[in-house]
Amino acid sequence: MKNFFLILIFVFFAYEAQSSIKKNIIEKLQNVENISFEFEQNINGKIETGNCSIKYPKKIYCKYNLGNKKILVSNGKSLVIKTLSSYYLYPLKNTPLDTILNKNFLISKITNLEERIIDGKFINYNFFENENEINLFFDRKTFNLIGWQTVDIYQNLSITYLSTIIKNQKLNKNLFVLPERN
Repeated sequence: MKNFFLILIFVFFAYEAQSSIKKNIIEKLQNVENISFEFEQNINGKIETGNCSIKYPKKIYCKYNLGNKKILVSNGKSLVIKTLSSYYLYPLKNTPLDTILNKNFLISKITNLEERIIDGKFINYNFFENENEINLFFDRKTFNLIGWQTVDIYQNLSITYLSTIIKNQKLNKNLFVLPERN
């Protein structure tokens, strides 16, 4: 009987700890209007770096540290990837970013998912949406979003790590205006 109560107490505290993690992540997301960060992106072994700003819902501006002056911009409906020599325009809804940039959708998804603790440092939520597998990663200490893993529109594995995260700063409203063609 004593062992039964010990197991019951352990299960209760484990459930409370998981509930607390999820509650903290959801609370952090609810209180974020925008974030800016440095990133490292690994697409099939090719690593690119730069900085981004996300304004919820569904807006992003990323400037890559590349000689070709690559930028990625979403105005909430369309996504443009532009370099000195190329210009690609996609409907945002056809990309995994449509889901990642929608914090209300993420909150509703996380509410119904079980988290995984990775290496004692990271919290991971995994789900499928519109035929895209999406892995979200949060810091276990701060509960901040620190990255995601998806398969991009060309079926490439894309892993994005966030660092130097700044939340709720004043952003230029023109930042998310789609650039013109070259």
